[in-house]
Amino acid sequence: MKGFEYLQEELDVMKKEATYRKLIPLQSEQSSKIVVDGKELIQLSSNNYLGLTSHSRLRKAAVEAIEKFGAGTGSVRTIAGTFTMHVDLEKKLAKFKHTEAALVFQSGFTTNQGVLSAILSAQDVVISDELNHASIIDGIRLTKAARKVYKHVDMEDLERVLIETKDYRKQLIVTDGIFSMDGNIAPLPEIVALAEKYDAIVMVDDAHASGVLGKNGRGSVNHFGLDGRVHIQIGTLSKAIGVLGGYVASSQTLIDYLMHKGRPFLFSTSHPPAVTMACMEAIDVLLEEPELIEKLWDNTRFFKTGLQELRFNTGKSKSPITPIIVGSEALSHQFSDRLKEYGVFAQGIAFPTVAKGQARVRTIVTAQHSKEELQQALDAFEKAGRELGII
Repeated sequence: MKGFEYLQEELDVMKKEATYRKLIPLQSEQSSKIVVDGKELIQLSSNNYLGLTSHSRLRKAAVEAIEKFGAGTGSVRTIAGTFTMHVDLEKKLAKFKHTEAALVFQSGFTTNQGVLSAILSAQDVVISDELNHASIIDGIRLTKAARKVYKHVDMEDLERVLIETKDYRKQLIVTDGIFSMDGNIAPLPEIVALAEKYDAIVMVDDAHASGVLGKNGRGSVNHFGLDGRVHIQIGTLSKAIGVLGGYVASSQTLIDYLMHKGRPFLFSTSHPPAVTMACMEAIDVLLEEPELIEKLWDNTRFFKTGLQELRFNTGKSKSPITPIIVGSEALSHQFSDRLKEYGVFAQGIAFPTVAKGQARVRTIVTAQHSKEELQQALDAFEKAGRELGII
């Protein structure tokens, strides 16, 4: 069929530059090891921080939900698709996050889009960290608000922007809690202090901090002791929680408003019973099995130290996300392919996901990994890194 020649030309350029990648189907459940093309590999590219995707309690909750309530819900929430379980999940999330209320969306991506597009107008300004997640960027694009970007975690630059935009009706500062490509943690105490000084609203996307930072995995806001001082907390149910979806935790006023104005919420069918009940069980696991988070951080320290001792460039990471920055887009994919040959699944990340010249292999350890698996992975990194001249 004619018409897409211009797209094929772009794909051909990507192939020439060695940045074109195919999807890699897994032939096993998501765990510390996976099977790809019949070969068992150590998994270091999953967001399954606590191993909850295959936790026995979540499996049981999902199966029981299907048996009792069926496979789907049949409607959007505002018509006939709200089940009591959806309300119960949101109440549980609000209590967990120490907020008045919470609202669940179909994904973390649509949560950011739904919140930002709903609450900002041409009278407002949104102020965003330059390395915020794509979902935040796209959510901002959907608003009519003025847009300002401050230098990554640069508080002097943030204050400069706040001073320049003081005449708008409302200033909204938005930041990731943990930045997904670098693994560094946002300086929330400083951000909140500036927001309070200039009467701005703060929104934190805790996609990679939920289940990782704070007491029982409550996130970066709780980690820094800022409960009650951050206006909007965005979370995910798809990473450490192990299932699917996103949510916003905030005041009752904001949640009521989003129920009427949040377009992804209004125009998407509600979560199926298996997903909803498994998410609720995951919150209980966080509260009742804190040793999972302790194991996650123990593994993080072990693996990060091993990479640094090998003299890999791991950037500014302070979390279970540890990038190995190699610079060249093609080299990052060659590195990933070589690791796969040596039994490790760790994907290369290149432009446009990260800036040109900042390509990397991004790794994420989980609570499921054994020290033996992590040492095997470190041995593979050393072998591949020396062969490709990275170390």
